[in-house]
Amino acid sequence: MKKDWHGIEEVFPLFNALGRASLMADMQDSHSGNLAMRVRDAHGKERMAITATGSQKGHLEKEHICMPAIEDSDFGYYKASSETDIHARIISLPGVNASMHAHTKELTIATIDDADKPNQPGDFMPIDPLGHQYLKGRVKVEWFAVPSGDPEIAERIPARLAQFPLAFVQGHGAFAKGRNLKEAFFLLCIADNSGYVVNIARRMKVDVEGLRKKIGAHPEACFSHQLPEYQVDGDERIDFPEEDEMIREFHKAGVRIFESRLSPFHTGSMSVRGVRTMFYAPKASMPVGLAGPLLELPLKDSKSHDKEMEIHRAIYRESNFQTVMHCHVPEAEALAYFSYPGEHEPNDRLIPIDAEGSFLYLVIPVLPPHFEMEKFIRLLHDYKMVIVRGGGTWAVGSQSLSEVLHHPSSLREICLYRLGAFERGLDIRKMEPKKAKKW
Repeated sequence: MKKDWHGIEEVFPLFNALGRASLMADMQDSHSGNLAMRVRDAHGKERMAITATGSQKGHLEKEHICMPAIEDSDFGYYKASSETDIHARIISLPGVNASMHAHTKELTIATIDDADKPNQPGDFMPIDPLGHQYLKGRVKVEWFAVPSGDPEIAERIPARLAQFPLAFVQGHGAFAKGRNLKEAFFLLCIADNSGYVVNIARRMKVDVEGLRKKIGAHPEACFSHQLPEYQVDGDERIDFPEEDEMIREFHKAGVRIFESRLSPFHTGSMSVRGVRTMFYAPKASMPVGLAGPLLELPLKDSKSHDKEMEIHRAIYRESNFQTVMHCHVPEAEALAYFSYPGEHEPNDRLIPIDAEGSFLYLVIPVLPPHFEMEKFIRLLHDYKMVIVRGGGTWAVGSQSLSEVLHHPSSLREICLYRLGAFERGLDIRKMEPKKAKKW
């Protein structure tokens, strides 16, 4: 159900948390971007709460939020953003209550070109499951002679957002719509993550265009499973309020997942086994002040159609593991498609070349998008972590959320070391431990 927001005092905690999170996600510089949402003033009139020009999103104060009318031209009086007219048109779209603009650096890098201008850039096509599903498989990229403040932007960007969840201004950044502000931020995080995955894949000499053609022809063959729809309601829900320590552990792990960039905002999932139930966080990546729901669900449920949730249940059903975590580690998403020089198929394992990674993991198995559950669980028994090509990274633990968190955190470092070595022109095969070849 839509919450009826009133006044700056009420919206400030949300603006402040999202501003800080966007800075932590490196999607803004110190003063860039803006947030806007539909509110009511003290007289019940609909207005727009929007960040002021030049406000520091990571350190907002209440005076940095303006409340101009949505349809009247009083933006200047309130010192609102120069893009206020764009946001006003976006939140006037049917079903839209919020919008957000961010300097999504990775998507900017992935979409810049050296073509003669003016031109119409091609669409950006994600190769990761998050971008494919939540961005409807593509992002419209627009070029403007003046990429900030151009009246034409106020016409074309809202028109794009009437059809797509997100629109992008080449060389400048992205605009996202949402039923609420968290959904708009979610889409921006998904888009920038998709840009990052493409950028890493290109750096590793993956055939990105060939992969895009495969996805375009048969997307169901390229991705593991349908991801849950983004839910705008229920983030405050906690089914086990008396379990203070467990709640703290979920929130602590969620903050670390987000701040360590192991999975974009409100993506991934994590759980703890109970006696007949599991304690489940369907939005595992949770920045400070932006937690998701914490659910208690039966370990056996034949009526569920949530594939994500069912994989957690399947792991518990066929093992003694106490914790499960699913993250969309962007570096692992890209490296899952890596082929050694001279080879044409991606490998079925990722081998650490750094000292700590080699000590912790002989190899990390890589499975195709569609796999046998029996093999998947057997590999989790043997290696504690499995990368699914087009399906994220699954990890298991025998004790706590802190224990299972160590696996995707280590994986990100392992991937970065392989990426760095490859870019330096080093022979990665030569650097891999010989015993890893006999896994």
